[in-house]
Amino acid sequence: MSQALNAIRSRIAAAALAAGRPADAVQLVAVSKLQPWDHIAPVFDGGQRVFGENRVQEARERWTPLREQIELRLIGPLQTNKARDAVAFFDVIETLDREKLARVLADEVQAQGTAPRLYVQVNTGEEPQKAGVTPVEADAFIAACRGVYGLSVEGLMCIPPAEDDPVPHFRMLADIAARNGLAKLSMGMSDDFETAIACGATSVRVGSALFGAR
Repeated sequence: MSQALNAIRSRIAAAALAAGRPADAVQLVAVSKLQPWDHIAPVFDGGQRVFGENRVQEARERWTPLREQIELRLIGPLQTNKARDAVAFFDVIETLDREKLARVLADEVQAQGTAPRLYVQVNTGEEPQKAGVTPVEADAFIAACRGVYGLSVEGLMCIPPAEDDPVPHFRMLADIAARNGLAKLSMGMSDDFETAIACGATSVRVGSALFGAR
């Protein structure tokens, strides 16, 4: 097994236990985007089967031969013209962030007869350069996804501003999820995943701490 994978798994389990949760309560999403295969292979060989990718085309090129063996999550922004391929190829789309995309995804789900699990991305820091609905828009957007477009939303995702204390952002996401009846929280990355677990994360997206620098 990859030494780094073993270490990250141990840290996730310890953080969950420290938060009064079962050791296996938090799923590791290995962020393989832009990584060379020689970095990914030891992690895959170590039994990791949930991976996160930023781009549809890169994911298809990398994972098509192994597609039936893994759960694949889209964690980067999704352009509407890539929605058809994303619905066909990914198990989870974590970056649902606007009504136009919701409409296109709903059409593709109907056309393809398959539905990836969906997370709404919330821009908790309201950063103009980042995707995601603003916190004040989140409730109405989740309601529209469900009621207008017939989409089943599984959870929420956020990426706090790099310079901020992430705790208020993680707690905000948890509050939005709770009042909308959503059980899943994708939050926390290499530098702050233990903090995210303490705030209720159900999955953490870990790249550099797992694979090393690109």
